[in-house]
Amino acid sequence: MTKRYKVLIGGEWVGNDWKGIEVINPYNDTVIGVVPEAPADGVDKAIIAARKGFEEISAMPAYKRSEILARTAELIMRDKDEVAEIIAREAGKSWKYAIAEATRSAETFHFAASEAKTSHGEIVPMDASPVSAGRFGFYLRTPIGIIGAITPFNFPLNLVAHKVAPAIAAGNSLVLKPATKTPLSSIKMAELLTEAGLPAGVLNLVIGSGATVGNRLVEDDRLAMITFTGSPPVGRDIKSRCGLKRVTLELGSNSPTIIEADGDVDHAVSRCVVGSFANSGQVCISVQRIFVHKDRYDDFIGKFVAATRKLKVGDPLDRDCDIGPMISPVELKRAAAWLDEAIKLGARVETGGEVVGNCLQPTILTGVTRDMKVMCSEVFAPIVSVLPYDTFDEALEMADDSVYGLQAGVYTRDIGKAFKAIKRLDVGGVIINDVPTFRVDHMPYGGNKESGLGREGLRYAMEEMTNIKMVCFNL
Repeated sequence: MTKRYKVLIGGEWVGNDWKGIEVINPYNDTVIGVVPEAPADGVDKAIIAARKGFEEISAMPAYKRSEILARTAELIMRDKDEVAEIIAREAGKSWKYAIAEATRSAETFHFAASEAKTSHGEIVPMDASPVSAGRFGFYLRTPIGIIGAITPFNFPLNLVAHKVAPAIAAGNSLVLKPATKTPLSSIKMAELLTEAGLPAGVLNLVIGSGATVGNRLVEDDRLAMITFTGSPPVGRDIKSRCGLKRVTLELGSNSPTIIEADGDVDHAVSRCVVGSFANSGQVCISVQRIFVHKDRYDDFIGKFVAATRKLKVGDPLDRDCDIGPMISPVELKRAAAWLDEAIKLGARVETGGEVVGNCLQPTILTGVTRDMKVMCSEVFAPIVSVLPYDTFDEALEMADDSVYGLQAGVYTRDIGKAFKAIKRLDVGGVIINDVPTFRVDHMPYGGNKESGLGREGLRYAMEEMTNIKMVCFNL
């Protein structure tokens, strides 16, 4: 029988009598579980529980919060094979990347455990002004309150960890709404946090559509903040609905990589294969546009195509699998339509382009133009476009010609060109001699333009999730 799951609200596992949502394995379309869909009063109960949870977690000493987070990291590693299997089955992520996500999630909690003990304010030099000479001032960082976390399908554990862990580290409570396609990873995380000793009501889990559950969280004035990862249209809608809540938005991208004439082509090829096609390209910082100096273009294309053709597409639970399915038939159909459009407009398929079951073969396009959807929009599929360029300035101009600005990669041995790119590109992160897909979990991460607002990465997320309280003594 298909397992029916419950959700965590106020320290209790509830929802057995709620309407169910089927969780589908995107590789073979089998039902792998049924989760409860939160009704309106279920969301309300979660918020009420979070208010009580906030009272306890905000008063808890930092070292205790740190211990809970560190213990959670240990439990993830204890159960990492089980966690990876959940990710592979519900998200269609190949085993090698699923096990890597489990390990990264543990590291995210470890970083949060460290930050919980080191978050602090600063002394403000009051005698810098004659009117405040003789006074002593400092500020504290205080938890903001209840945080509504709305998370995506593509990293169903680690992107949840990037919202849950810093919120707890800073002393906040949460109502978490994971993607309806991948809620099982969040349920497992809630189980492990409970086992680690997290007090009741600090983390509350509700599942349902954005139009129902998501909007209830966004519009409820009892929440102090919404943190969202997803598409720009939804992010824009959230910002328009959330009132005076604080909001952080991690949105889309069509990340560029520039390979200069003096760049390491062999390294670029190996990294672009991973950056373009891992998780079927369903990564916010997936390589989507590659600009190669004309003198290295033929060399790069030949090696890139050859390396891509070696990738194994199939069942994510197969340990040799490199690429699994796309998340849903709807997304597969959309990506195939964008690919067909590009071909009709003159793009050439160097390899891939075929749909096999629920998988799209990794696809390399040349002959593309900037106005094609595969170039100017976020393709979120295993499709990458490669273009030659004449000058570095031309490459920078093409890379920056986007409504997005998350991360960019630049291959060059010329330090002057590296700093020119750093200054010129309007993005949240510039990765020199690697692809934009590079991320470690303690660095500041976020985008400019339509790629979002605010920053993640444990310490930086905690800054978003705290208020500054100024204290001034008149001595």
